[in-house]
Amino acid sequence: MEGSDSEGKQEENGNNRNWDELLHLFADVIAGDDDSLKVQALIKLAKMTRYAHEDILSRAVPILLNLLESPPSDHRVVIQEASAHCLKCIAAQGEGTLANFIGQLGAVPIILRLLPDSVEGLQRAILKCLRNLVSFWFPNRLILASNSGLEIVLAMLSSCSDDSKLIILEIVSALSLLREVRKSLWTSRRVHHLVEAARCGRLVSKTRAAQAIGLLGLIKRARRSLVDAGAVVALMDLLKFGDCNVKLIAANALGVISSHVDHIRPIARAGVIPLYAELLQGSDHIGKEIAEDVFCVLAVYEENAVDIVEQLVEILGGDSVGAKAAAADVIWDLSSYKYSFPVLKNSGAIPILVGLLSDENVEVRERVVGAVAQLSFNEVDREVLAGCGAIPLLIGMLEDELDELRDNAAEALVYFSLDPLHGDRVSCVLEHPCFWNMFDRVMQLRASDEHVDVSLWQTDVEQLI
Repeated sequence: MEGSDSEGKQEENGNNRNWDELLHLFADVIAGDDDSLKVQALIKLAKMTRYAHEDILSRAVPILLNLLESPPSDHRVVIQEASAHCLKCIAAQGEGTLANFIGQLGAVPIILRLLPDSVEGLQRAILKCLRNLVSFWFPNRLILASNSGLEIVLAMLSSCSDDSKLIILEIVSALSLLREVRKSLWTSRRVHHLVEAARCGRLVSKTRAAQAIGLLGLIKRARRSLVDAGAVVALMDLLKFGDCNVKLIAANALGVISSHVDHIRPIARAGVIPLYAELLQGSDHIGKEIAEDVFCVLAVYEENAVDIVEQLVEILGGDSVGAKAAAADVIWDLSSYKYSFPVLKNSGAIPILVGLLSDENVEVRERVVGAVAQLSFNEVDREVLAGCGAIPLLIGMLEDELDELRDNAAEALVYFSLDPLHGDRVSCVLEHPCFWNMFDRVMQLRASDEHVDVSLWQTDVEQLI
């Protein structure tokens, strides 16, 4: 064992000496007069960045920045381009530490000075380097933004090639995670660049842009600009084809910009409801919460609620326990909407809910009985629930081990007991402790509500006088 450890250390030390020797050779070539050898050395360095130690790469950075800023007169553009390519490759290593180091040595201002007059090949290499610097290390975004970087790169969009345009949009997506940049894009009416960044380029860049759209959408007045710029379609594409994390970000952003009375109908008509239904059936807890919240927003309009409940009914009849519980949660929320009764009745959701009161899964029963308790508050809903056989099932749940199940069942039975049409059917539980505790709570809530209503009425009368 001791021998093998010693050999390993010797090999490691040998590797370190080899890298040092290679770096010295590289520095000697760069310091020489043969520009063609310099280009070859730069190309080799770029290929070796994935294998070289971080210390070696960091020691090469000042040499590369010097070449980028003031290379020899001959082969000027080629050497600059190769240097930018090396810096791009190095910036992608070290989990951001090397990108940070390059930024600290002043790479961003150097790049911004070169960009306006750079030719096609050099321009693309510099932009790729800049993209990696701002992608892998957040402070580099601050440096770029504080040096008018957003204006410089956006000014290039109208004249650059398609390849360079994609790189610029990726830079914009990284910068847009800064609040001041998002504000600038909105106030200067350039939100369409952010939306375009969510449609083009690599997935990681599109995801950043989607996140920025959601953050910008928190400003109510900005939502219209985002919708007009095509954000709905861009986010829907990510919601359809992205991985789990991308779908969550896109779904959340789309939910944010849909929270506007003028956008609810057109966004629903664009076909988002089935996409959120898929999210509701997924395994991610956050995804389910996002879908529930967005459904509650879209269901403000009855025609949307019809489509949503249709999706929920299909989920309730499926095999996924988590999805059924989440669907019951949404129905619980929607049951308080003024048009809930015709929508739920026509969809066939209520008989399915009653059937799920006997489901084997505790979570499903818990969410379903909560929805049933909410539905029991309304007379017309009570009639349908009673006709589907809910009352005996609710009575049986008063003996359940879980407090929440018992309480929700008792609440529903209290509403049935106060209904002249169904009071006799629950007379057998009038002495049950759980029922009486809930009865007192319901009466107190009713008295409190009546007091609030009277107080509001008195206030209105006083204001009128």
